Amino acid sequence: MSTAELDLVPPAVELPPEAEELRAEVREFLAKERADGRFTPRCDVWLSGWDERFSRELGARGWLGMTLPTEYGGHARGTLDRYVVTEELLAAGAPVAAHWIADRQIGPSLLRFGTEAQKRRYLPRIAAGECYFGIGMSEPDSGSDLASVRTKATRVDGGWRLDGTKVWTSGAHHAHAFFALARSAPVENGNRHSGLSQFIVELDSPGVEIRPIKLLTGAHHFNEVVLDGVVVPDELVLGEIGAGWHQVTSELGFERSGPERFLSTFPLLVALVGELSSASRRDGLGEAGLRELGALVARVWTLRRLSLGIAALLSSGVPADVPAALVKDLGTRYENEVIEAARLLVDIPPDPGAEGGFARLLADAVLHAPGFTLRGGTNEILRGVVARGLGLR
Repeated sequence: MSTAELDLVPPAVELPPEAEELRAEVREFLAKERADGRFTPRCDVWLSGWDERFSRELGARGWLGMTLPTEYGGHARGTLDRYVVTEELLAAGAPVAAHWIADRQIGPSLLRFGTEAQKRRYLPRIAAGECYFGIGMSEPDSGSDLASVRTKATRVDGGWRLDGTKVWTSGAHHAHAFFALARSAPVENGNRHSGLSQFIVELDSPGVEIRPIKLLTGAHHFNEVVLDGVVVPDELVLGEIGAGWHQVTSELGFERSGPERFLSTFPLLVALVGELSSASRRDGLGEAGLRELGALVARVWTLRRLSLGIAALLSSGVPADVPAALVKDLGTRYENEVIEAARLLVDIPPDPGAEGGFARLLADAVLHAPGFTLRGGTNEILRGVVARGLGLR
């Protein structure tokens, strides 16, 4: 195996013994929440499960902002502790969408690039589960070509005027703010990555219009955000003007490598195993079906090991954009294969069935599946990132 290939696969990481105590605490909390009827397991909860009460409850228990310093309201715990909490929440199908983006990538980016005033303004509220963010990267007609952004930032007295449109912005209709990537200077010498900057846009600012993009089901998660002369004061510029490409690509390591990239359909996998657990079901499944089910379980464990290794790299400040792209590509394809296996291995009635049951989980997963391999960068783009990392292009 070449050095480049080794760089794609971080060293294996073992969770410390105390992680199991934390895992038990989270499971006990989730079991009580479910028993009390506070949530029903769903697929793709980190996009669709918006529940601000639940997020505040996690914040009160110290399970948000876990890696942030205590002076900013965090808990100064390790990345692997946070990993244990996030994977348990996803595995349970708990409603985590409200805080997800803020806790996953906004907090670490603010800690790395934000001013002292920005950190004190947002981080304590993120850790408390009281401040919610979106991501202002994608634009109409750009696909996954992030460097093609057309949102323009123009210098004005005391700040910057933003004009442009962002699209597929999850949760913008609920969120307090988002990070907007905009062109603040012309391209230099053909380098499209130059002249880009990031801005913290508070979504109740004058000139911000949020337009819903509804799913076929009528559900509303995505939005188009139009910025029409939105003035962002200098104190809300994130990092350095012109350094936006470096900042946003470092953010993508957090966005692409986490357990949400292969656990969106985990509640369905658990329900599938339950459906096939009886002797009669097993007998009817056949050897090929059993092999397929076993392969799905083995692969989720492999993806988890890879994702854990990347989490350890990110905590030490090591760039992980290439292995993160690999996790996102493999993980989101895996999520779709869970759906396909569930459709083929179990005969389901026309009625989707009870909330939280196998048929309902399958129906939810099927409806959300088209977005798995698109959000966070299409699989085609991610394979290009991996190919460059391997020196193949």
